Amino acid sequence: MNYPNYRLFDAIEYQKKKFPKSDMLNAKENGSWKHYSTATVEEIVNKFSAGLLKLNVQCNNCTAEGSDKIAIISNNRPEWLFTDFAVQQIGAILVPLYPTTNPSEIEFILNNAEVKYVFASDAELYEKVKEVAKNVPSIKNIYTFNQVENAPHYSEVLQLADAAYLEKVEKLKTTIPISHTATIIYTSGTTGTPKGVVLSHENIVSCSFLSKKSFPFDDSPQTKVLSFLPLNHIFEKCVSYIYLFSGISIYYAESLETISDNLKEIQPDGFTTVPRLLEKVYEKIMIKGNELTGFKRKLFYWSVSLATKYDNIKSGGLFYNIQLAIARKLVFSKWREALGNNIKFIITGGAACQEKLLRIFNAAGIPVYEGYGPTENSPVISVNRQEAGGSMYGTVGPVIEGLEVKLAEDGEILVKGPTVMQGYYKRPDLTAEVLKDNWLYTGDIGIWVNNKFLKITDRKKELFKTSGGKYVAPQPIENKFKESRFIEQVIIVGSEKKFVGALIVPSFVALKEWMKSNNIDYSTNEEAIKNPQVLSMYKEVIENYNQFFNHVEQVKKFELLPNEWSIDTGEMTPKLSLKRKIILEKYKDTVDRIYA
Repeated sequence: MNYPNYRLFDAIEYQKKKFPKSDMLNAKENGSWKHYSTATVEEIVNKFSAGLLKLNVQCNNCTAEGSDKIAIISNNRPEWLFTDFAVQQIGAILVPLYPTTNPSEIEFILNNAEVKYVFASDAELYEKVKEVAKNVPSIKNIYTFNQVENAPHYSEVLQLADAAYLEKVEKLKTTIPISHTATIIYTSGTTGTPKGVVLSHENIVSCSFLSKKSFPFDDSPQTKVLSFLPLNHIFEKCVSYIYLFSGISIYYAESLETISDNLKEIQPDGFTTVPRLLEKVYEKIMIKGNELTGFKRKLFYWSVSLATKYDNIKSGGLFYNIQLAIARKLVFSKWREALGNNIKFIITGGAACQEKLLRIFNAAGIPVYEGYGPTENSPVISVNRQEAGGSMYGTVGPVIEGLEVKLAEDGEILVKGPTVMQGYYKRPDLTAEVLKDNWLYTGDIGIWVNNKFLKITDRKKELFKTSGGKYVAPQPIENKFKESRFIEQVIIVGSEKKFVGALIVPSFVALKEWMKSNNIDYSTNEEAIKNPQVLSMYKEVIENYNQFFNHVEQVKKFELLPNEWSIDTGEMTPKLSLKRKIILEKYKDTVDRIYA
């Protein structure tokens, strides 16, 4: 066993003994940072557990189906982890919900898990759950973290704690086995009804320690991180436990809009993100660069061009390295300042990251490492490393220690190890489809590079066949096209059709700038995408990227769309992946036009 025999909540005791902190968890309250020490967190969590016991929350027979379920729907904040710890300590099971989940999905999840109590962040989420709770007979009460009028506050649960129940908590803690279910995470996925992924303490603890050892994360009590990816996603949850078991202080961003301000305020050593947010950071930088004039503008674009050629394995030679040092000093130092000037690592996962972005950020002295793994694996399968030679752009890195990975005949990635889920909740049929002889069938297609680095080439479900019988993998094509500053989002179509087509959401900032410099008038996005000169320019962009693909993969026709896809409009999952099925249904007429 390459990891200790801990339960997740043991992180508090572990930290208290090894590196007690004054700022274990931190969040902005009324405009200033509030710090929770290790001792304070322990006290709050024990009272919370005792209060839940008094509310008759039980482990029962300590099985996934028998234990009581507690749901949480909240932004990232210390109370999120207080709830997580408190529920685990008494053998109950946490069911996290994305704040953006639609009411019908919330109703399905709460009923499927037979949730007893719900903890909601604020008034809006409280009302959302309250409305749905009418159709969920198992719910006894809904508590809030913010003070909300006529809603019970979570502090009321803490106030129920007394000496007898606190003692009961201490006894219960010792009886929770590492094999007990810690959480059920419902994946919205890109199709169908949510599936509850059942993860034990051992699943997540093993993933945390094996990742910590592989990356590696050293015990570093002086280190700070900013957290903003939703904690109900297993990526941020697992990473949070890596931080806790490494003595790293966690600061929660106020919102996605305040990330840049929060980065400058706390100057963190690192954070985790998804590629979509990195793309947004890059777009903002490029817009700023485009506003420059004269020599400064030339210097900016020279630096970016230099960065696209950066390779961390093969040296560019003395002349290149001198040029890069100049670019880092004159241009990229400002990029680093915008991120707090202290970034030692950014880990990206959840979707494929453009290789071009990885090269540019790393060249700029902002180390970005891409990793990979599904919720069903707690989640990490592989990650690019900090050590020399441990990272290769365009791949998701070497497999972490302690796991076995092999490729099936069709290239599907299979993984075996202590990180593999217990199954899908109440769905033995679905479990049997993906768990065979202890191997998890991930549904992702991959190849090995240099017998060391894993490279994801596509999702098995997303591969499609043209009417000519040729297979097309859309992801690599989409990723290449997104390198264009004129393309914000793209989806490749063509299943059972004669040729490959594309739905493209332009980057309207770049497009409008181009139109202005070419003296083309426009008033709306709709008008802009119908302009013959615009269509001609996009045709050139497409032809420019088509040369990277074989004939059958090349985009022959495309349609431009006037609005960006988002979570709110239903085309993206909460972790900012595209919902292909939804997009293809929603834009059926547009796709039909491509093939008319």
